[in-house]
Order: sequence, then C-alpha cells, then structure tokens
Amino acid sequence: MLDGIVSVLHLLVSLSLISLILLHAGKGGGMSDMFGGGMSGGNVGGSTVVEKNLDRLTVILAILFTTTTFTLTWILAS
Repeated sequence: MLDGIVSVLHLLVSLSLISLILLHAGKGGGMSDMFGGGMSGGNVGGSTVVEKNLDRLTVILAILFTTTTFTLTWILAS
C-alpha cells in the first residue's frame, strides 16, 4: 500500500522535474545557442525573478526526488 503511494509520488515528481529542467535557459555554448537561443541580448548577466523561482522550485523537486528514491529503496528492501 505504502509503496504504491510513494511510487505514484515518485513518478509525479520525476515528470515535474524533467519539465522544469527543460524550462531552464541555456548558459552558453549548448544546444540552445545552436538553435538561436543565444541571439537575445536582453538580460545577459543577471537573472530575473522568474528564473530564480524556477531554480528554487527545481532544487526543491530534486530534494523531493532524492527523498522518494531513498524511501522506495528502504520500503522495497524490507
């Protein structure tokens, strides 16, 4: 019962984490620059409030992903 709930939570966190990582802007020299992502001259040095909140949410979901991974390992090992 508990392993099913944690598995569903783990799946939702995983999909959310993938989505948030794909929302991040490229940091130069990567695939986003190859397709014209580096052409914008706007806010080059700093980051906006939206980017900071996206970073915070990504870190929170990464911690939750790690927690659910260890929880599933602990539940399934016993």
